[in-house]
Amino acid sequence: MKIGQATIKDIARELNISSSTVSRALKDYPGISDETKRKVKEVAEKLNYRPNAIALSLRKSRSFTIGVIIPEVVHFFFSTVISGIEEVASSRGYNVILSQTNESFAREKSSIDTMLSNQIDGFLVSFSKETTEFDHFSKLLDQSYPIVFFDRVPNIPNAISVMVDDYQGAYKATSHLISQGYTKISHLVGPPTLAISRERERGYRDSLANHGIQIYPELIIECAYGTSDEGFKVTEALLKNGKTFPDAIFANNDMAAVGAMLACRSMGIKVPDDIGIVGFSNWQFCSMIEPSLTSVSQPGFKIGETATQMLLDMIEKKLDPDSITAPIVLETELLVRKSSVK
Repeated sequence: MKIGQATIKDIARELNISSSTVSRALKDYPGISDETKRKVKEVAEKLNYRPNAIALSLRKSRSFTIGVIIPEVVHFFFSTVISGIEEVASSRGYNVILSQTNESFAREKSSIDTMLSNQIDGFLVSFSKETTEFDHFSKLLDQSYPIVFFDRVPNIPNAISVMVDDYQGAYKATSHLISQGYTKISHLVGPPTLAISRERERGYRDSLANHGIQIYPELIIECAYGTSDEGFKVTEALLKNGKTFPDAIFANNDMAAVGAMLACRSMGIKVPDDIGIVGFSNWQFCSMIEPSLTSVSQPGFKIGETATQMLLDMIEKKLDPDSITAPIVLETELLVRKSSVK
């Protein structure tokens, strides 16, 4: 069954009861048993039934509006993705509704419900750090609702995704530090719930192993929030109390890398002479700070363009989702600056 096609009649047919009984049960009318209400609401949820005649509206016409759900607007990467999304959407006559979850699972689910109630035609989604189960997306995908995930890719069947090669980006960043003569390289790891964090750690580990450089488990430190404050604190603790003193740091993102630079400065440790530092994402400030920060650049605008083209093609039936069997993976670029060059 396609999304938006579920009606009161569908629920009634599923339970072999009358449509009027379903209607009253959904409205919690007296005279309907609690057991019947429970069954009706379970089936309504399963079929993704929505009131307000949304199903009829979606069958008859499109709203020419797409919903975009992102963790945070202030993140430079996501702002560049949004630019790519709006460029394509506008050129094809679509409006964009944007929702920021602030990395909250509850807000993510609420955003989806709100957007569905506003009759959007499809979703572009980068899910929150708190999201570890994806039933709210799976239900929509099972009913052929158009969704394209970007950057953060869920491990669920039928998910169409656009992402960057996080593994290769991390591999190149670590290999660059090795080429500069650094051998005790620490990694500030992102949240383990995200595949991008795991892929960046894997790239870091493989680069060290393939270059014959020892991996020090004590130098691999979680920096889940990825803020400059957290980067400062974990780096300061590492430099003060660590068994193994690092001579380089590869951070999961640029804000954590900046925090690491500030921690080094506060302790009189020179970057890059004493410690080389590399970030990930290439925020605008990377070229403005001193020393300028080496970082892995992600093609955010291209991600937004690609994901939106795919979503709109799905909505307009120009693209069969079943024809896409693997994520679309875009290349990263290592931008070498002063922070990592001896």
